[in-house]
Amino acid sequence: MDTIWLSGAEWLAVLRTGLGLWWLESWRHKDKRTWFEGGGIAWAADVAAKHRWTAVRSGFDVVVAPRPRIMAYVVAYAELALGLGLIAGFLTPVALVGGLLLNVVYFTLMIHDWAEQGQNAMMALISLVALFGMSWQTWSLDSALGLF
Repeated sequence: MDTIWLSGAEWLAVLRTGLGLWWLESWRHKDKRTWFEGGGIAWAADVAAKHRWTAVRSGFDVVVAPRPRIMAYVVAYAELALGLGLIAGFLTPVALVGGLLLNVVYFTLMIHDWAEQGQNAMMALISLVALFGMSWQTWSLDSALGLF
């Protein structure tokens, strides 16, 4: 692969790090007080209640609705963990798959509102490229520790 300035593996590391910064920003910009008091989950519950797919409505009612506070913490700290893991390149394949799953869940929840999908589509695409390009090969703790 011919590239300018950096090697292909280094460009993939830049892409991985950028995605990590994006996840970190998703965590940082949340109003934590409102989010952890149920604001984010209340919004998602409203969206799920109107969803055209029964499986989404019932799945939300079974998994998320009974434990809104726990789920708020799971989502917020998953974003933080993904961001830090991708920036440091630690457990990178796990972080990339986890982030992709969060994007797919959001895609599914917001399937009727494509205006909301741009950020998630780009994050999912970057996750796939970084995963299949093995972006942990350089500038990562995974590489330094000989993981993967």
